[in-house]
Amino acid sequence: MVKWLKDAVFYEIYPQSFQDSNGDGIGDIDGITSHLDYIKDLGFNALWINPCFDSPFKDAGYDVRNYKKVAARYGSNEDLYRLFGEAHKRGIHVLLDLVPGHTSEEHPWFQESGRQERNAYSDRYVWADYAWAMKDRPYVAGECERDGIYMLNFFKSQPALNYGFGKQEEDWQMAPDSPAAIETREAMKDVMRFWMDRGCDGFRVDMADSLVKNDTEEKNFTQKIWQNVREMFDRDYPNCVLISEWDHPSRSISGGFHCDFTLDNPGSGYRTLFRDYRDDPANKGSNPAILSKDHSFFRKDAGGDITRFLDKYLPQYEAVKGKGYISLISGNHDTPRLRRTLSPKELKVAYGFLFTMPGVPFMYYGDEIGMRYIDNLPTKEGGYSRTGTRTPMQWNHEKNMGFSTAFPEDLYLPLDSSEDAPCVADQIGSDDSLLETVRSLLRLRHSQEDLQADGDFAVAFAKPDCPLFLYQRGNLLCGVNPSSSAVTVQAEDITGEAKAQVLFLIGEADADSDKLTVGPQSFVVLK
Repeated sequence: MVKWLKDAVFYEIYPQSFQDSNGDGIGDIDGITSHLDYIKDLGFNALWINPCFDSPFKDAGYDVRNYKKVAARYGSNEDLYRLFGEAHKRGIHVLLDLVPGHTSEEHPWFQESGRQERNAYSDRYVWADYAWAMKDRPYVAGECERDGIYMLNFFKSQPALNYGFGKQEEDWQMAPDSPAAIETREAMKDVMRFWMDRGCDGFRVDMADSLVKNDTEEKNFTQKIWQNVREMFDRDYPNCVLISEWDHPSRSISGGFHCDFTLDNPGSGYRTLFRDYRDDPANKGSNPAILSKDHSFFRKDAGGDITRFLDKYLPQYEAVKGKGYISLISGNHDTPRLRRTLSPKELKVAYGFLFTMPGVPFMYYGDEIGMRYIDNLPTKEGGYSRTGTRTPMQWNHEKNMGFSTAFPEDLYLPLDSSEDAPCVADQIGSDDSLLETVRSLLRLRHSQEDLQADGDFAVAFAKPDCPLFLYQRGNLLCGVNPSSSAVTVQAEDITGEAKAQVLFLIGEADADSDKLTVGPQSFVVLK
């Protein structure tokens, strides 16, 4: 296991929305570099930067046109190399976002693949040679000179790269060990080597489980691809990491990834913590004030149940313990911001949990100040309902809240127009602020080895009908109570060794040898 992951805490940056350094209304690489001290001072020591490669931006950069070139709107390759260097000077590792399952339809590989005459790229994508061959799969016909149709991996603009089919049911379906599928894998490894040779510390991999079609239920053929990639990492780049967007740690870690995201997917345990309203179709896109069916655990008095999370989390945790890490996230560019339904006070308790659980945590830019999800924004670059969580970072009370000197109408997305829109300037140095709470929690995590990625974890107290959740991290006992009432539990009802000395506290708590009381909307660490 890569050593630096043990104490890593990631900060995710959506580059077009973080900081505009040249006044064109769009964030850029130099804007990120200018705020590295802010990131480090908060306690984050790793970055995940969403796609910054050349793209027509029909899916906000997840439609790559050139894997080895920084998009002009973000700057140049040299700007990104400088970011790597400046981050490393500050002890910050940098991951880029890799999109291996598809490219843009404007990628030169696809332009060549779509030609009628055979060439080196004819089999780089998934093609069938007659019009209705993909009747059960998304496909496009009639847009290339080639006599055939091609498969999509997501949007219409994203043709699927060919990694083969686990089960071949048609003549046009190639095996995962076919020369063409292997060439695709090797081409993607070449992309990874290009950036790691220039200072990148690894990749967060988009849709990591989507490579081989007709795969087994366990995704065995896709796992083999990533195992091959991991061999390259271990041999040639032993300090670089792979983190998957998979949401199935036992499969992804077995496949060679160092970490796997627990995602906001329907029916997931993670969703029950923060966004339980999203499984109610009637509430999709509704105003937070009327999300009456929200039973998220961290929403005060919402009737949440921590065991719904644990029932999903614990089997996966046990399956990968000692082999890799699960990454819990505050959110990302695909999820509604937590502030949509949680108050700053609720967020403090939620962040206490997030930064003291095992694995490698991630925080989305702006979540440290409680930036809001902006409802009903017109879709931008394929964002759809996700657009409201991708708005510009709010730094101060200067023009455009410090994000850009451009005219407001030229901004990538509009800012939060609320009079009380949170910003860094209002919270930095204020002990009771959400930002300073995040700083304190990260200082705690870095100072206590038991709270880091590989520290022991065990449930100490969790019941469906009780809002209190207690968990052991090595020799420490952590407790969260998101409800509006204090909860007392007797020492004999707590699994493991009782603790009485308060090491860290948000809210109120009282402990002795006989019982523990955790106050309303409180988080505590005892030793």
